[in-house]
Amino acid sequence: MSIEASTVLIVDDEPPARSRLRQLLAEIPGFSVAGEASHGEEALQLASELRPDIMLLDIRMPGLDGLQVAAHLANRAQRPAIIFTTAYDEYAIQAFEAQAIGYLLKPVRRERLQQTLAHAARISRVQLAAIPGSLPRTQICAQRGRSLQMIRIEDIYCFQADQKYVTAHYAGGEALLDEPLKDLESEFGERFLRIHRNALVAVAYMDSLEQEDNGSWQVRLKAGLPPLAVSRRHVGEVKRRLRAGRSGSSTV
Repeated sequence: MSIEASTVLIVDDEPPARSRLRQLLAEIPGFSVAGEASHGEEALQLASELRPDIMLLDIRMPGLDGLQVAAHLANRAQRPAIIFTTAYDEYAIQAFEAQAIGYLLKPVRRERLQQTLAHAARISRVQLAAIPGSLPRTQICAQRGRSLQMIRIEDIYCFQADQKYVTAHYAGGEALLDEPLKDLESEFGERFLRIHRNALVAVAYMDSLEQEDNGSWQVRLKAGLPPLAVSRRHVGEVKRRLRAGRSGSSTV
């Protein structure tokens, strides 16, 4: 009875490095190349499309680097086991903080690669999902049509949930996220405040809290952005955060 090979996504901005890893994988039984990516954004896109078991991930890449890719993948329910492949040894601590399964220095040797791949293959997706990511993200990955878009966290003023989808509202428009609102609140609780069961607002964008004639509450935002409804149970915390962020008078 044949055993299905573990699939591997190779991510490196240098074609010779990708070629070497592909050649090494061809010599190691039990593993097959699912695809190749030349930069971080492409790696996230292919990870979504191909769902590889393992990712061989370079660290120093233009744009989104390997550590940032790992931080994004850490928030996905189904994510590959990550093995960093790099020419630099100073990222080892950060790599394992990103919950990497292995850290291989270039030039990657066949024996070390085979050992690390075998270790990664023994870790189930359930076990991977139980490992929390610890690197804070500065950007978030959003779906725009059939492509992925990176949005800076500091540009987002609101996350709103609608059934199973979450929409990020930012200066350039809006985009769908494949992440639960509660996970976003847990990760970005210092920056974003729960104002409703289906909404988080960026504290930096909050301007004032006002009560309408009908007794409902809404938070007004800076930069002419539309106000957002605040549920009664969250009014007190919104007031507290507004006051904490001001040294002068308040309009709440």
